[in-house]
Order: sequence, then C-alpha cells, then structure tokens
Amino acid sequence: MHTPLCGHAVGEPIEYAAMAAEVGIDIITITCHIPMRWEAFGQAGIRMHREQLDDYVKLVKDTAEQAKSFGVEVLCGIEAEVYPDEAELEPMDEILAAYDFDFVLGSLHAQCRSYIEWLAKNKVKSDAMKIDSYFRHLKDGVQSGRYDSMSHPDVIRTYGVVRHFNPAEHEEVIREFLQAVVDEDICMEVNTSGLTKGAYEVHPDPLILDWAGEMGVKLTIGSDSHRPTSVGQYFEIIQPMLREKGFKDLHYFRGRQRQRIDMPAGRKLKTGSVS
Repeated sequence: MHTPLCGHAVGEPIEYAAMAAEVGIDIITITCHIPMRWEAFGQAGIRMHREQLDDYVKLVKDTAEQAKSFGVEVLCGIEAEVYPDEAELEPMDEILAAYDFDFVLGSLHAQCRSYIEWLAKNKVKSDAMKIDSYFRHLKDGVQSGRYDSMSHPDVIRTYGVVRHFNPAEHEEVIREFLQAVVDEDICMEVNTSGLTKGAYEVHPDPLILDWAGEMGVKLTIGSDSHRPTSVGQYFEIIQPMLREKGFKDLHYFRGRQRQRIDMPAGRKLKTGSVS
C-alpha cells in the first residue's frame, strides 16, 4: 500500500492501518515507489523524490507507533523497479543498500515510458514479443537477488501496452519466470488490485496461479491500496481460490526475512500481512 508521498494515493498511513484493524488484518507493509533518476519512470504523481526518502521512513515509523494502540503491526517496505538497463538501476541499488527496509517488491511497470521506449528502441513490436520480453525481464529481476517478491507479475496486460494477453500462449516463458522464483527461493505477489482494472482479474491470471501452485511458488498477498477503503480488497474472494488451487500458506517479510502464515480459511484475513 502507498502513502501520499507517491503522488497518486489518498489518505494517511494511519488510516490504512485503522482499516486493516477493521477488516481483521494485523500486519501491513507500506510499499511506496522507490525514487528513480530518469523521469521516464514517472516522477510527479508516481513516486517520491530521493530527498523525501527520510520523510517516508519516518512517516512509516511514526505510523507503526500509533498503530500499536489498535493491534496492527506496520512494516516499512519499498516497491523497487525491474528494468533491462542495469545502469538505470545503479542509483536504486544505492538506496536499497542505505535503508533497512523490511520488504522489497520488484515491479516491472510495462506502462511507463521507460519500458515503452526500451521496447521501441529494441524493435519489440508485436504483442507476443512484448509479453515474452516482459516475462524474460521479470526472470532477470528474480535472478538479480534484489527483490523479496515479484509484484503484479502480469501487469503488462493492463493500461493498453498490449491488446491481447492469453497466458496459455506464453506458457514456456512464464514457467521459466516461475521456475526462477522457485530456484531463487523468493516469492511472487498475488495482487488483488487487478480486479479493479483492465481485464478485472487478479494479478497474476488464475492460469498462472495454477502453474505456480504446481511448481511450488511461495506467495505474498497485496491489495496495492491507494486509499484506505482498498485495504484487503477482494481477499475474501481470492484466498478461498488460492486454497482451491492448493496453496496452504502465505508469506510476508520482516527485516528482509520471510515469515510464513497459514492460508486463511475464512472470509477475512484474521492474521497476516498486506502490502
């Protein structure tokens, strides 16, 4: 979940924590977008500036103190970028080394001008080529060792980047990405915000979740909340679906160390973490 520092979220973090308590979630992780030096990654209205990072960490720390009074643990994470040009990630790596985040998400925002320009420069034109490139870059991100979980891992299907997305047509490259997640022993995020946009389907697509279940992928779960009322959105639908697909547990991170919880059986997440 995000804070107003990202420029496209509303409500203060303490409001998100209060909503978590109301819906039965006792651990949340704030994950605002990490600053990037190139404006093509989206600056105004997308992510905080480098000089705001200390303010961000303090905001989350202060929220964590306040949220203790109603029984919610608030952790400090960051949503970091995945990108094929390593030179653009060097300043980001400096940030990751300088701050003690609890959790680092890895996101390839295919809709950002940075990636659109990379695709054009490298003559990646068809939908099929774009989708294959996207999942290969996600795999590279997994193997970089930077990230604890890969977020909204089929977001390329949204925001008009491609006109058609059928995971069955890209099974080989998607399974290569999933196998990398297993081999590197990190997690993949189930992001329920997918139900609010585009194909109105969870991220990743249920077929990808079938493959992930077969292959032993570990999951984190996030509502990608940009307003307090979105905290834990659609968990009551997605968690039973995940249980039906064979997933027995969920994970979250504290101090970059993975923590396991049982997959909730009821309609609300009575214990656990949401980002």
